[in-house]
Amino acid sequence: MPVEPVHKQFHTDRSFPFDLVYKATKQSGEELPHHLHDWCELIYVYRGAGHFFIDQTLYDMHPGDLFIIPEDTIHRAFPDSLNPVTSTALFFNPLFVSPAVAGDTFSYLQPFEQGKLLKSYKLQCQPLFRTKLEEQLALIREELLLKRSDYQQAVSLQLQWLLFALIRETGPQLPFSGSKDAPVWMQDILREIDTRLFEDIGLAALAKQAAVSPAHFSRVFKQRTGINVTGYITTKRIIHAKELLRLKDASVSSIAVACGFESLPHFYRVFKKITGVTPALFRREH
Repeated sequence: MPVEPVHKQFHTDRSFPFDLVYKATKQSGEELPHHLHDWCELIYVYRGAGHFFIDQTLYDMHPGDLFIIPEDTIHRAFPDSLNPVTSTALFFNPLFVSPAVAGDTFSYLQPFEQGKLLKSYKLQCQPLFRTKLEEQLALIREELLLKRSDYQQAVSLQLQWLLFALIRETGPQLPFSGSKDAPVWMQDILREIDTRLFEDIGLAALAKQAAVSPAHFSRVFKQRTGINVTGYITTKRIIHAKELLRLKDASVSSIAVACGFESLPHFYRVFKKITGVTPALFRREH
């Protein structure tokens, strides 16, 4: 049976779609399995080590790393068992940040849009920016703890300041830094899957391309990503289906076919399992 990812739910006030998990230290077994959600996420590492799988890339985790995760992006952290990661995770609905002024091309979501476009989700923060970032995260936490009458507005403004500082820090593109200890074939295969996502690609063909046995391929893929290859491909197809449902007027059946699903009932079943709603309801809500 393919393993689909957890669709993380946020139990927060709809008028305040924001969440913060501050300086948490988690062992590997305490991390969520491979998952995705409709919110943007920033994860900042204070100390510890491990690796992080995001979309189609494996990253090393070190102090001072900032991971920039757009909505609907498969990801999972794997902290080192002997040196677990202490990090702050910040989540927010993209609608929580104010849009640009009419006619302006500026967007607070630029780091997420840029990361998605470039398939690059990690920033190795320089010392000065690390200090600013840690101070800002501490200020946001203080507002959430004290809950003054205007704390929601304060958090919104502080988040915008943080994103603005991040835009200036990243410049034209995010520095790319993939994992140094991942097998060479692993990164190539993840890119190959993205290129041929809607084709009939299976374990045997991918293992042959990687020049390893199917058993070894399955073991390493699951170890590195937290998900088997069939579940990974299925989830990527559903993510694309969500984009089409948001943007296109095409019928659900034609979108299912375009995303590699031959059976409409199977598409409905998998879509609801991963997102929690049917394709028709998702389209109405978005």
